Amino acid sequence: MNYEQTVEYLFNSTPVFEHVGASAYKEGLSNTKALDEHFGHPHRLFKTIHVAGTNGKGSCSHTLAAILQHQGYRVGLYTSPHLVDFRERIRVNGKMISQQRVVDFVEKERGFFEPLHPSFFELTTALAFLYFAEQKVDIAVIEVGLGGRLDCTNIISPLLGIITNISFDHTQFLGDTLAKIAGEKAGIIKHGVPIVIGESVDETRPVFEARAHDMQAPAIFAEDEPEVLSSVSDPKGGRNYATRSFGCLHGELGGDYQTRNMNTVLVAVRTINHRHLLPSIPLEAVRAGMADVCEATGLLGRWQKIHTRPTAVCDTGHNPGGWQYLSKQITSQKAQTTRIVFGMVDDKDIDAVMEMLPKNAVYYWTQPTSKRAFPAEKVAQKGEAHHLCGKTIRDVDAAYRQALSEASPDDFIFIGGSSYVVADLLSREQP
Repeated sequence: MNYEQTVEYLFNSTPVFEHVGASAYKEGLSNTKALDEHFGHPHRLFKTIHVAGTNGKGSCSHTLAAILQHQGYRVGLYTSPHLVDFRERIRVNGKMISQQRVVDFVEKERGFFEPLHPSFFELTTALAFLYFAEQKVDIAVIEVGLGGRLDCTNIISPLLGIITNISFDHTQFLGDTLAKIAGEKAGIIKHGVPIVIGESVDETRPVFEARAHDMQAPAIFAEDEPEVLSSVSDPKGGRNYATRSFGCLHGELGGDYQTRNMNTVLVAVRTINHRHLLPSIPLEAVRAGMADVCEATGLLGRWQKIHTRPTAVCDTGHNPGGWQYLSKQITSQKAQTTRIVFGMVDDKDIDAVMEMLPKNAVYYWTQPTSKRAFPAEKVAQKGEAHHLCGKTIRDVDAAYRQALSEASPDDFIFIGGSSYVVADLLSREQP
């Protein structure tokens, strides 16, 4: 098989959560442990940082990886989902795993793993850990796929754990209260390993404190002694931060929600330094990593500007926790008309997100190519029920092109609602 055939095989022969949802979720770590045993426990050959949470995992993971790269480490980065190419999930110093390595892995190992019937994520995690060991990375930043306690990344013994925040998402797996969801995320807290909690609320903080106490793990709540003192949008792009320990910093990522993410990252760096988890990370590495995270790591889809005059921005925010920030930032844009290309997938709280959408925008209701997509017609019906006006265009790229053709130079176009809407947009043929 060539690379395209291999990826198609992985998608079609293993349950893929991004495609089929709940039926791809496998509770328990038996397959993960079997794969890990087969490959000789590769994750034990390098240091790790483990990142969980409802929102912000990707931004925090990529930024930490960029900072560590600028310190001179050889850094593995494992994230999900991908937007354009499967190989985005597995990177070393920002470079994606080669197509040939993916092909070789499947051809050599399918005789072992096919009888196990692993999920797509279980298999991808095994490949990532094996590849990082082969590449002799110094440290890998590992993003949790879903939850934490039973996530197949949870076999690692990290030097630091991070839980960015808790909000309602994947409630069918993780629980229907914030405390229950926090309990699943807190499952990554290991004995004696410091854990940084980016954001907490009255319902989640006691859950984290109890788990940390049981594990004799130092718990550092980033809100208690924040690093970010203030944050403002930079007219040239990104954000500028005044910080407690690192002076003034420029962050490449421009979303309003990045203020909280960068506070989490900087508290994590401070924790690494104060607790001597690694040789001290210098200010220069922090400054450089925050300033060029996209180039250093290949990060896509975080308040990403894709067009000028009219300004067009896409973002992967896909649940109420993310949209509480996105809706305010969209509304704050100085635009003649705001146009929003919007679609969602079927396990998200579409009504809660719809309630936050700007009432005076022009909408283009669409759907991503995922099998889990809300049909565009259903999204339009939901929009009408929330007094939002627009037209239905099933194809994401066609919807964006329509918005672009109808926009004046002073308009603002936003494309999002789902990671898969952004994936379809960024996968399109460039004009």
